[in-house]
Amino acid sequence: MMRKTVNILIGLFLIVLSGSIWAAPSVIIIETQNIGLVYKTKDNGRLYQSYLGQKFQNREEYNRLPTEASEAYIPSGTTNLFEPAIQMLHNDGNPSLDLIFTKSETTSVDENITSTTIWLKDPVYPVEVALHFWAYRNEDIIKTWTEITHHEKNPVLLSRFASSVIHVSSTQYWLSQFHGDWASEVRMEENKLTSGIKVIDSKLGTRENMYQTPMFFLSCDKLSDEVSGELIAGTLAWSGNFQLLFEVDKNNSLRIISGMNPFASEYKLKPDEKLITPEFIFTYSNNGRGDVSRNFHRWARNYGILDGTQPRMTLLNNWEATGFNFDEKKLTSMFADAANLGVDLFLLDDGWFANKYQRNDDESGLGDWQENKEKLPSGLGYLVKEAKKQGVKFGIWIEPEMVNPKSELYEKHPDWILKLPNRDETYFRHQLVLDLTNPEVQDFVFGIVDGIMIKNSGVAYIKWDCNRMITSGYSPYLGDNQSHLYINYVRAFYSVMERIRQKYPHLPIMLCSGGGGRTDYGALKYFTEFWPSDNTDPLERIYIQWGYSYFFPAFAVCSHVTSWGDQYLKYKIDVAMMGKMGFDIDLDKLTERDRNFAVDAVRQYDQIKDVIWSGDLYRLVSPYHENRAVLMYVDDQKSNAVVFSYTTYRRYKEEFPRVRLQGLSPEKAYRVDEIDLYPGTQSKLEGNGQVFSGDYLMQKGLRIDPKGAMNSKVFTLTQINN
Repeated sequence: MMRKTVNILIGLFLIVLSGSIWAAPSVIIIETQNIGLVYKTKDNGRLYQSYLGQKFQNREEYNRLPTEASEAYIPSGTTNLFEPAIQMLHNDGNPSLDLIFTKSETTSVDENITSTTIWLKDPVYPVEVALHFWAYRNEDIIKTWTEITHHEKNPVLLSRFASSVIHVSSTQYWLSQFHGDWASEVRMEENKLTSGIKVIDSKLGTRENMYQTPMFFLSCDKLSDEVSGELIAGTLAWSGNFQLLFEVDKNNSLRIISGMNPFASEYKLKPDEKLITPEFIFTYSNNGRGDVSRNFHRWARNYGILDGTQPRMTLLNNWEATGFNFDEKKLTSMFADAANLGVDLFLLDDGWFANKYQRNDDESGLGDWQENKEKLPSGLGYLVKEAKKQGVKFGIWIEPEMVNPKSELYEKHPDWILKLPNRDETYFRHQLVLDLTNPEVQDFVFGIVDGIMIKNSGVAYIKWDCNRMITSGYSPYLGDNQSHLYINYVRAFYSVMERIRQKYPHLPIMLCSGGGGRTDYGALKYFTEFWPSDNTDPLERIYIQWGYSYFFPAFAVCSHVTSWGDQYLKYKIDVAMMGKMGFDIDLDKLTERDRNFAVDAVRQYDQIKDVIWSGDLYRLVSPYHENRAVLMYVDDQKSNAVVFSYTTYRRYKEEFPRVRLQGLSPEKAYRVDEIDLYPGTQSKLEGNGQVFSGDYLMQKGLRIDPKGAMNSKVFTLTQINN
């Protein structure tokens, strides 16, 4: 009894001492078209998440929600018994933080976006945390991040700094995560969460998606599927070390804590400096995964990816045809190939630069960004002009963040490189990472792009690669602040991209990282598309592109036809069509029949790509559940659709069930037409050339049954005017 009285007196003393900083209990409502997120305060001044789910039709009823014991942003060092969102060491050595609600503000950014900010303060120490939320009404997306600041005399030490804490209450929790490695990206794995902590994280510095992917589904009660189940889908917009933490407590309540990985990243926050955390982007639905995917796709087109509503270019890349071995004559002959194929752009890949240490393999020359005089005596400008004569645009590959030890750059600037003192250098792909935290290095990296564009104004596309994670990380520039390396590197990368976008706002740039090592919405605000994997075997690509499709729209996922895999060319092209199609293949090695087929496929893709890039995606049959994959895209007017079907494996006499289509208008009539057929072959698709109602196609469906393994079909649905 005495202890309770003392605690009450201490609490009252702190209220008086702080000038009663917290406001009266209040309700803060954040809404989209279908989602409600509600915070409440208690008499103790703390902020709690009270609700996340389907939006209430009557806003007044949010007031009836109980105030759950789910603190909105959990501090460390006082009474919290679970994983904290923030941990701070004050100037006087006190390791605790107490966050009390002070005020909130909600404003309209525009007719679609509502901004809400909630301010929390420590009642004793001059520390403030601002929780930011942007609610995108039409897209049903909420974006949240945190700003941390203080006014103590000297820097405080932050060892945790989450972007977001989301509380979920259910009987069971199922986590769908995505992981992999080079050439095996975004493999989906699903497990039930039980008591304790599950962590998905990255410690690789530059390539956050190399092993683990910063995106997830969290299903409630039961494992969700495409059309049913309650779930949250979330991803972190950050191109460096991340952490997604899921904790189920003793009461079977779940906390999802997301943000930068605190590993080796204690942050010395200066007085009045703001630490702004990455954005955590999430959505909710009780109608399954298809619903949340389409939310992300709509948001990405309008807000998440640079120029997301603008057309993309198809291209021919030289890499598989030439590797490092090419000259001007070979390249200009490929310009004609690109023009005859019907693509928009020719992309010159690795090997075009360096002179003292020529770039004839991946062991030398990286960092020396001048044209190789032996391969390209007339320079890039000549290639740009020759490509234009053939009617195609010209693009170029760069890897500006890395360096080979065998390079002039390494010889001139050893202080520009991340490497440990008193240790041997360690290499990955014969490379080291430039110290992008150094402003001189930032100027150098910006100058690579700027120099190419100034000297060769016709360059229409850049492929930006990043093949090296950070190991043996030490920055000569950072001095005593080595724990800032992982955070400041990503900040510097974004700063360089900001400069590039200020000068070249609409230059198409592909985000590549040794395949899909860097695929996130933190970087994609500066890039127009990304390379999902170096593995272009079409069978593998079905799974890889399927995984990415949960969070990224088709126009952003570059999908190329290559020599990988032993499938027929039609199968390879059909798989590439489900994304942003391109070619990286030696056309001279194709038969005349295959070349003609490829030309016709590009022509047909040009007719349907708007539906694929801008339409709503419906995944009809998962390759994780059957020996085939079926998906379709439907335009906004529900007038046109494109359906893809791929057999991955087929047992003897195996019969696949009919496929019910989705997303159509029941009242409309649609003609079914199989496309992308080899010359001289006829369609065997059920209903080809016939007209069906949308109701029939969605209720009864079609038998989409390509015979044998490694077969594919593409067909269109076109509304017929009654």
